[in-house]
Amino acid sequence: MTNPIGRVSRQIPIPSSGFGERAVSIFQYGRRLRVQLVGAIIFAVCVPAVLRFAPASSELLGSATASTLQNAVLGTLIAVLAGIVLLRQFVAFPGVSASNYIIPSFVSSYGAIALVFFFLRLDYSRYQFIVSFAAAITWFYFIYFLTSRLAQPRLAIIPGGEDDRLFEIEGAEWARLKEPTENFQQFDGVVADLRADLPSHWERFIAASVLAGWPVFHVKQVMESLTGRVSIEHLSENSFGSVLPSLLYLRLKRLVDCAAAAVLLPIILPVIALSALMVKIDSKGPMFFLQQRMGYRGRMFTMIKLRSMRIDMPADQLFTAANDPRITTLGRFFRKYRIDELPQIFNVLKGDMSWIGPRPEAVKLASWYEESIPFYAYRHAVRPGITGWAQVSQGNVAEIEAATTKLQYDFYYIKYFSPWLDLLIVLRTIKTILTGFGSR
Repeated sequence: MTNPIGRVSRQIPIPSSGFGERAVSIFQYGRRLRVQLVGAIIFAVCVPAVLRFAPASSELLGSATASTLQNAVLGTLIAVLAGIVLLRQFVAFPGVSASNYIIPSFVSSYGAIALVFFFLRLDYSRYQFIVSFAAAITWFYFIYFLTSRLAQPRLAIIPGGEDDRLFEIEGAEWARLKEPTENFQQFDGVVADLRADLPSHWERFIAASVLAGWPVFHVKQVMESLTGRVSIEHLSENSFGSVLPSLLYLRLKRLVDCAAAAVLLPIILPVIALSALMVKIDSKGPMFFLQQRMGYRGRMFTMIKLRSMRIDMPADQLFTAANDPRITTLGRFFRKYRIDELPQIFNVLKGDMSWIGPRPEAVKLASWYEESIPFYAYRHAVRPGITGWAQVSQGNVAEIEAATTKLQYDFYYIKYFSPWLDLLIVLRTIKTILTGFGSR
């Protein structure tokens, strides 16, 4: 919620803890957007341009035209600004460390500008681009390590309602206020259950805090921000209607899904064919596994996967356990690196699935959930995905309790449905595939 490079509601002085007030003030300045922005423009745009075209370096680097200089400076300026926007969008989500997304953000922004120059056949200084890229990354890593000691927010809790649940959540320093006259200058904000029936003196305290410009957060808002989950028991008629996913982005995402599937199909198809042949040789049974799943807007569809389990063992378990004896040796490898999911590209082309979204549940399990969990059907407001927020945050699950937590991740994805969250999931999915995180 207060990532050192991310978006913060308000910069509030934090008392020193061995570094001294002046050092803490420097750390606080490093979290401000204007400081990060001005520093990035100076070190990643202006300095490389001066070095490139300074008389001392011109003999070594050669001459360049005025248009080349303008293109290089303008291109790196746009790349820096786009990289900052992208990075701040990423770190706004729970559990995202800026240190892991500085390089992907600027690789994306500088790469996009380089492609524009390539296709438009514009001259630009490669030296300017390379040095600017390195300087931008160096600057933001410097900012990250300078301010990382302030990354964990210190929040004051107003007693009442569901305030006890906050102490179970990591990612913040909690302190319950005892009196409304208590000095809370040492905190980054105030947290209260705004739906609870609070005493009048605490209500006056909240009003005074707001008028003083101090951020006041609702318990639910803080819990979602720190955990990346939307608690199922908190879904009410009002919140249910307020988190309707963007219909415009739903349509745009469908176009992106089809375009990506069309581009990747020639690459993936040979892998599917070879893998299917390996499945046939490895164990008895069909090459593919077909199962009815609950999909978009509650419609059933047939999901296709490479078979990873034996056919001579019971298949009525709802969940796959760790070291499940039903999984074949080859299937275990496929599941670890998600190779068994590749045939679902045909589900994407057909419109049953998206590349990113809540994983589709088996019809039997979905029916059980609908009877047990209020608003479960809301999970079908978007197309199910091959990968999703729950998969990269939690991995596959093997029990009812963990499956309930997975639903909370799914509701968070739907509530904060956006291209930024999808792009973050793509990056995390790459890491998941490389590490085999959460596979069963």
